[in-house]
Amino acid sequence: MGQEILPPSGGDGDNIHPVDLKAALEERYLRYALSTIMHRALPDVRDGLKPVHRRIVYAMNDMGLRPNAAFRKCAKIVGEVMGNYHPHGDQSIYDALARLAQDFSQRYTLVNGQGNFGNIDGDSPAAMRYTESKMTAVSELLLEGIDQDAVDFRDTYDESNSEPIVLPGAFPNLLANGSSGIAVGMATSIPSHNVHEVCDAALHLIKHPDATVEKLVEFIPGPDFPTGGIIIDNKESIIESYRTGRGGFRVRAKWETEDLGRGGYQIIVTEIPFQVQKSRLIEKIAELLIARKLPLLEDIRDESAEDIRIVLVPKSRTVDPTILMESMFKLTELESRFPLNMNVLSMGVIPRVMALNEVLKEWLDHRREVLQRRSRFRLAAIDRRLEILGGLLVAYLNIDEVIRIIREEDEPKPVMMARWDLTDVQVEAILNMRLRALRKLEEFEIRKEHDELTKEKADIEALLASDEKQWQTVSWEIGEVKKKFAKATEIGRRRTQFAEAPEADEEAIQHAMIEKEPITVVVSEKGWIRALKGHISDTSTLAFKEGDGLKVAFPAQTTDKILIVTTGGKVFTLGGDKLPGGRGHGEPLRIMIDMDNDQDVLTAFVHDPARKMLLVSTAGNGFVVPEAEMVANTRKGKQIMNVSMPDETKLLVPANGDHVAVVGENRKMLVFPLSQVPEMTRGKGVRLQRYKDGGISDIRCFAITDGLNWEDSAGRTFTKNKDELAEWLADRATAGRTVPKGFPRSGKFAG
Repeated sequence: MGQEILPPSGGDGDNIHPVDLKAALEERYLRYALSTIMHRALPDVRDGLKPVHRRIVYAMNDMGLRPNAAFRKCAKIVGEVMGNYHPHGDQSIYDALARLAQDFSQRYTLVNGQGNFGNIDGDSPAAMRYTESKMTAVSELLLEGIDQDAVDFRDTYDESNSEPIVLPGAFPNLLANGSSGIAVGMATSIPSHNVHEVCDAALHLIKHPDATVEKLVEFIPGPDFPTGGIIIDNKESIIESYRTGRGGFRVRAKWETEDLGRGGYQIIVTEIPFQVQKSRLIEKIAELLIARKLPLLEDIRDESAEDIRIVLVPKSRTVDPTILMESMFKLTELESRFPLNMNVLSMGVIPRVMALNEVLKEWLDHRREVLQRRSRFRLAAIDRRLEILGGLLVAYLNIDEVIRIIREEDEPKPVMMARWDLTDVQVEAILNMRLRALRKLEEFEIRKEHDELTKEKADIEALLASDEKQWQTVSWEIGEVKKKFAKATEIGRRRTQFAEAPEADEEAIQHAMIEKEPITVVVSEKGWIRALKGHISDTSTLAFKEGDGLKVAFPAQTTDKILIVTTGGKVFTLGGDKLPGGRGHGEPLRIMIDMDNDQDVLTAFVHDPARKMLLVSTAGNGFVVPEAEMVANTRKGKQIMNVSMPDETKLLVPANGDHVAVVGENRKMLVFPLSQVPEMTRGKGVRLQRYKDGGISDIRCFAITDGLNWEDSAGRTFTKNKDELAEWLADRATAGRTVPKGFPRSGKFAG
């Protein structure tokens, strides 16, 4: 049935080599990782390009697609790049090419595109057979001197050609256009910047090589995104990001109010954060609108043409535009964070996270090296030309003899070399000379060219001998780039602005994000919670699970915070809008908050930040706590009262008035001033009343001038005035006297 599969060479085992799987995997994965880091994902700090972009620009230069040339089909360019330099998919090359032409993706485009190259809504570019492109002035600057031995070349993937390892990079492309990429175990994310500012910082760094990041940030205050927007980070965090090479920038949309007359207005968004797709942004806002998460917003419209114009219509003319926009920034991508991770290939080899000054320094060092290499290349060319000119001069001075030798000698070359001590190159130039060049004027021109080249040679030699002159030349080159892309020009003007986020009331913003509706919060004995719509006064009709009943019910709004206090002295906070609906029995609180199993719900109520509460434990200890300090922001809640079993938090009453009346289980009552109870944010509290055994039964805070009142089981109200309370008035922590006549048998003030 089954045929035996034999190893190669008849199964003698000679061609099978045992390999340690761990070592093989490590070695191969490392090779893959290095390949991704070096040849795909991270940009080179010197020209700011990844290999695919470098190859696209170089191939376009090869094809002669300079800014003043005609456009060429992108399919042709992609074919050249793929065939000669980049053995990867044509679609990935075209995607990279298209991105270089998008003015909403690149701050300074490297490719001048003609046709549909996509848009800010996230639509894809047209197919490469329809679009055309050529280089821009930026790409020309990046390639300046490529044919003058400015950089090293290496063999292409098939060794049939050569490609530059890095471009000369007269344009500070890494910072100007930024970069982003994900490698293996590392990523890079660099925002774009304003070239005018980068050039200023570089010029300062040439003069002061030890300049700090703090100083450079005076020249480069922050990124300059292609799509504009407003950066709302403070200067300290921006400096910290640039100093460490890691951080981020919070970018907000730019907006303004448009007056519609009669007090009405609408908000117009004119710039959105970088890399946010406009259509997706509007979709998201529309979804939030339908879900009633934006109660202050009536409608959203996209009226964009070439420029962005998103119209936000407020619910009413009384809506505060700042609060509306702050709620929008919190919930939507109208505010987004652009991460900074300046992870680049230092010297084209070592991936590392660099600070702003290090990035600029490496670019300047590269520019200086390019200058030196181009100067040496020119020097070699001058030497070759001077050698030829020397030979031609000899020929002019002895023109008749030269003609005679050429006419009479079978091998004129060696004869001439011997006769005037000329080199092979010089004689070759003489022999290749045209007859028309024999006119008298030529000798004068040769001497003139010889003198000019000799002077240029001396200048270049002086340049190569002086560090100062080299840096002066680099500065001049940077100055020229700065002039070309100055802030006064349309392409150079700063697009992204800086601003402080307006100081808006957090509570107001929180409310602006929740539709305000009346609810009735119901908590059961066993800790189930629900929110019924509307304010319900009759709770007798509420249904509960078998063996369960009503613990507490109270009216609230969806915008309210609900505080839940447990017997363990912990307080939890839930938003009124986050509570389960009134259908069924609601949900157990333990699902929503991290409540200990041995604790129960003591009570729940609507948060009032202006109020103070008196917390009391079973043993009769208590203290006053401001309600603003009771709010917990996490599921874990906030420990307010320190109690340990069997002692528990038993009572919680508003700390109103100026006196406290406390009743023990021993039916003794004590009245003392509220000022004797300390105000704390957390603790065990102080003893309120002394007991031999048992604990506290009830407590009430009241104003002594109004007197102390209580209800008996029949619903009758009793009031004791200040004089009548005299025998129970004493200091805190005393035993008290037996309760007055008519006090409820339950030991509670409310019957």
